[in-house]
Amino acid sequence: MKVTNLEARDLSEAFFKCCRAALTDGYEYVIDSGSFEGARRKELDFVVVKIEKPGTRPLVPDVPQGVPAPSSIDYIEEYMSYLVTPDKQPHEIYTYGEYLAPQVEAVIQRYKKDGPECNQLCMMVGGLESMDQEHPPCLRLIDTRIRYGKLHFVIYFRSWDLWAGFPTNLGGLQLLKEHMAQEIGVADGEMICVSKGLHLYDHSWELAEQVARLD
Repeated sequence: MKVTNLEARDLSEAFFKCCRAALTDGYEYVIDSGSFEGARRKELDFVVVKIEKPGTRPLVPDVPQGVPAPSSIDYIEEYMSYLVTPDKQPHEIYTYGEYLAPQVEAVIQRYKKDGPECNQLCMMVGGLESMDQEHPPCLRLIDTRIRYGKLHFVIYFRSWDLWAGFPTNLGGLQLLKEHMAQEIGVADGEMICVSKGLHLYDHSWELAEQVARLD
């Protein structure tokens, strides 16, 4: 498999670079099962995206005029709330919040108690039951590291919708990181995002081409 390594200043540049990479280097295939079964995807085999200053505002990508924004600050703030709310509705198979909410506070308290050099604080999403779910969680872990006086996130998505998910997901996770850093008493740091399934569905290829400025 091809490993794609990208570096970006902020969330907006990361989005643009990922769109370009997926369109030019993505593996194109028809989905056998899962979301949008029968549709086509362009997917990067394995991608590592390092974002130096993910807290740069605005958190929403600044797309060209005439292209609908893939997210909004209201949606990002709502997503952040979802990440830390443990409640699950009867129709929901799972929520990220049911897994993450208790871990977020535990991580904050451990860093306060044990100090910044603790390397054990990795927040997990999903369990053994996830294998049998029709739509298992896409976000699977948020590893944390305090280094150089800053809180950094290492994030893994097993599958990741670049257009409809990436901007909102990372915007919400950035707000979560800022909250945790403030509670711990350190500065906000970088994001390193990893996925073996960052993709664009065929219905978003044309929009992504305008964002990536492909001629």
